[in-house]
Amino acid sequence: MEKNLKTCPYEKKCGGCSFISIPYEEQLKKKKEYVAGLLKPFVKVTAIHGMENPYYYRNKVTCSFGMDQKKHPVAGIYAEKSHRIVPVENCLIEDERASAINRTIFSLLKSFKIKVYDENTGYGLLRHVQVRTGKASGEVMVTLVTASPVFPSKQNFCKALRDKHPEITTIVQNVNQRTDSLVLSDKENVLYGKGFILDTLCGKTFKISSRSFYQVNPVQTEALYGKAIEYAGLTGNEVVLDTYCGIGTIGIIAADRAKRVIGVEVNRDAVRDAVANAKRNKVENISFYTEDASEFMVKVAEEGNPVDVVFMDPPRNGSTKTFIDAVLKLSPKRVVYVSCGPESLARDLKLFTAGGYKVEKAECYDLFPMAEHTETCCLLERL
Repeated sequence: MEKNLKTCPYEKKCGGCSFISIPYEEQLKKKKEYVAGLLKPFVKVTAIHGMENPYYYRNKVTCSFGMDQKKHPVAGIYAEKSHRIVPVENCLIEDERASAINRTIFSLLKSFKIKVYDENTGYGLLRHVQVRTGKASGEVMVTLVTASPVFPSKQNFCKALRDKHPEITTIVQNVNQRTDSLVLSDKENVLYGKGFILDTLCGKTFKISSRSFYQVNPVQTEALYGKAIEYAGLTGNEVVLDTYCGIGTIGIIAADRAKRVIGVEVNRDAVRDAVANAKRNKVENISFYTEDASEFMVKVAEEGNPVDVVFMDPPRNGSTKTFIDAVLKLSPKRVVYVSCGPESLARDLKLFTAGGYKVEKAECYDLFPMAEHTETCCLLERL
């Protein structure tokens, strides 16, 4: 573990890294104790797995552009629970390449006469810049989020940016004319390159577009997914259901050890990427469905099709009673629950244990050093 505690000049203004002043070993201890306390009625949390170097790990960085109170352009991070931009030049948890690219973009605005977006007036062009980096591939995607499809001198701007950063492999313009807080819309133009990046996770290659869900800490994600597949106890004879499957990561990684894998995801774009990712990795024993996972499981159960293992990796607010009831109706031998919300996990485990499952194992993985969040991997077995 890295012993030197780095100091952040933005800590008090930003609020995004509530643990950044705490030594890393102490962070891990606090996180494990918190999760262990919540899960005590169900299982003993045996370990928390931290990082060798817990800095600069985020492979997705969003920089917001706007005006300060004096109407000067600023770029940085929204302060916690606000829409006030804290100017940040170098964040201790974000990929350093991304920070450098964002600094360059800010420096180019004046010479290209690009106005930043003013939320109060609705005037201006550049709203956000999202940079995604491939840990294994080294590929870099820059998404320029603009308030209008009209982007004067966009090719010259892209060339100037690439001249400074030849590591950039693709540049995308995302046109967001909404007035809410969503960063990305579904309207995009590829300005340079192929419009996506590739990265390798657990030996499989995945296509990542600007709107793809892909864990932000690839080093820890490999360890977490490895544990999830270990918990699944696959022997090559199982039918596996990957719910909340996104772009197919867990299911594709598990497919080598399963008889058949089914991925279910309500987001049509994600399913399209998942199908392409399966083809890219020559995985033939997997199929994907664009459906609500709860409804899908009820249908599969009513048709009498057995499923041996269910993977679930829901959002931070956890699953729903409808979803858990559907899992109980399907009645797989094992459920592997990957959680990024310990409170919602404890709530959901109560429903599972009442429905005939026992929580056999649980371990924590620190995917968010310096922040309070923790990922937990749980194995549930049918009694």
